[in-house]
Amino acid sequence: MESDEVRMARRMVLAGAAGMIALGCAPWAIAKLPKSGVKGLIGNASDGALDKLSQPGAFYADTAVRILLPGANGKLASKLFGMGDKRGLTTNLTRSLNDAGGKAAGEAKPVFRAAIDNLRWSDAPALVTKTDGATRYLQTSAGGVLSTKVSPLIASALESVGAYRQLDQLSKGNQLMASAGLTRDGLTRSVTEQALKGIFHYIAGEEAALRRNPAGLLKGVF
Repeated sequence: MESDEVRMARRMVLAGAAGMIALGCAPWAIAKLPKSGVKGLIGNASDGALDKLSQPGAFYADTAVRILLPGANGKLASKLFGMGDKRGLTTNLTRSLNDAGGKAAGEAKPVFRAAIDNLRWSDAPALVTKTDGATRYLQTSAGGVLSTKVSPLIASALESVGAYRQLDQLSKGNQLMASAGLTRDGLTRSVTEQALKGIFHYIAGEEAALRRNPAGLLKGVF
């Protein structure tokens, strides 16, 4: 029977090997990363991304992930609202959409963790050669599930930040709103899609950073 010291030494050797794998030294090496290490990599990346995007104003401040109104990057809404938008009402609504995205991100961590727990290692060859391979794997393998689970969080957040109320006020008497996707359901779908896109964008950045830092990765490996 192994002593505690021998088991600890074996654990440290395995941890060091996983760290070298995480650095992307060779495709064949990454392919040997334990399943727990893959999930740890994606889990840590998703946690870091969600923590950052849940900070007040984070979505709106970053133009790479800023959530906009449906239709031509939000420009269609301004045209439809016309003179009624003198006071920047669409800008206020856009800020509310981003507030909703951040609020949902703060509540989505267990949703992402559950999706990550269900990932199948046998379906993950793409993560071997790309620094955002694990993120892409999560996006393609669990993107539909995440959209279904995150959508109610978005809807609740849109309600709580007053986005639905603002939309209702702006759309009074405007018959073209529905065709442009500017309805409650259309807004929920659009914000969900954009929020997830932004979250995955941040997860990819977190994953790349973790691959450069084996110590960060190893927190989720053993």
